[in-house]
Amino acid sequence: MENKNHKHKEQEHQNGGMGMRGVTRPMAEKQLRQHNQKMHEDGHNDQHKEKHENGHDKGGKMMISPEMREKMLHMHHMQTLWVYWMIILLGAWVLLSPLTFDYSIGTVAPSGGRTVWLSLEQRILFMKWSDIISGALLIFFGWRGLTPNRPVSIWICCFIGIWLTMAPILFWSPSAVAYLNDTMVGAFIIALTILIPGMPNMIMYMKMGPDTPPDWSYNPSSWPQRWIMIVLGFVGWVVSRYLAAFQLGYIDSVWDPFFGAQSERVLNSAMSHSMPVSDAGLGALAYTLEFLMGWMGAPSRWRTMPWMVAIFGILVIPLGMVHILLVISQPVIVGAWCTFCLLAALIMLPMIPLEVDEVIAMGQFMKMKVKQGESFWRIFKKAAT
Repeated sequence: MENKNHKHKEQEHQNGGMGMRGVTRPMAEKQLRQHNQKMHEDGHNDQHKEKHENGHDKGGKMMISPEMREKMLHMHHMQTLWVYWMIILLGAWVLLSPLTFDYSIGTVAPSGGRTVWLSLEQRILFMKWSDIISGALLIFFGWRGLTPNRPVSIWICCFIGIWLTMAPILFWSPSAVAYLNDTMVGAFIIALTILIPGMPNMIMYMKMGPDTPPDWSYNPSSWPQRWIMIVLGFVGWVVSRYLAAFQLGYIDSVWDPFFGAQSERVLNSAMSHSMPVSDAGLGALAYTLEFLMGWMGAPSRWRTMPWMVAIFGILVIPLGMVHILLVISQPVIVGAWCTFCLLAALIMLPMIPLEVDEVIAMGQFMKMKVKQGESFWRIFKKAAT
């Protein structure tokens, strides 16, 4: 008995030691499944009279007690503590950026003589204070995140990351340094809050279940299928950022291998100028979120994260269709073509059918659970079996 306890303590020490410091949400989910399987097998082999207390229900199905979930939450938090320190450091970087790089030096105007809703002085001022306030908030809520079981603080950091990717587009950042700094830091913050450690506190309500939807021959949330969308999302991100750099004024021209100067006519057209912000910048924002959301969740996310699948579906399907229609209308409305605009739209084409089946699987799952008498919003917001 002493040897068994010693072995268990040694294994627990290894699981919480330096070798596990970089543990991520998918790794934690895998460990949870292995832990459940081991406990289930030990319960059958030992025939212990306290079987129910060890986490089994009457039917022999593995159940995780609230105390066990709380312990696993604290262990996972300690293993990913570096994430929250990184949020604090990036917050300090963003806060000090307007003080280190003068946003009023090397300012540029939007392409094509475009008039925007803010004056140059306002664009500089808004970008400066956006970074200072965002950086201060990241430091504060990142510091709060050093204590476990504070999901609201982590979600606030995530939304600040989303804001940082939006602010340079919304305020027509007159400085390329500010645009590059905010969009990259924003992407890192999103990854550090909900991708690397996983959804905040998801371990408190996460349940085990099948990866493949009922009556399906394949899993629409599988990694092979998601890898295609991740790669396409990254390529679309790069292409859209290049076009946005021209519209925002950071580069003087756009290279086009087939249509030459027609690209600039499209990007500076009346249709493009009818929007209050850069349409290419919006495309870059959408592809940023699509690329990052492709990494989110386990292969069972069609049932564990319905809200995320729904948001991802909105980004890919209706917005993708609008993007494609706008590009198709170029020769009719503008009378010109743009190679990289076409490429950005073509990237969307394979993403739409790949995401449609995941949305369908999520919808069927939600419908089944509602018929079983469960709350729609509870299932929509939280993981379920």
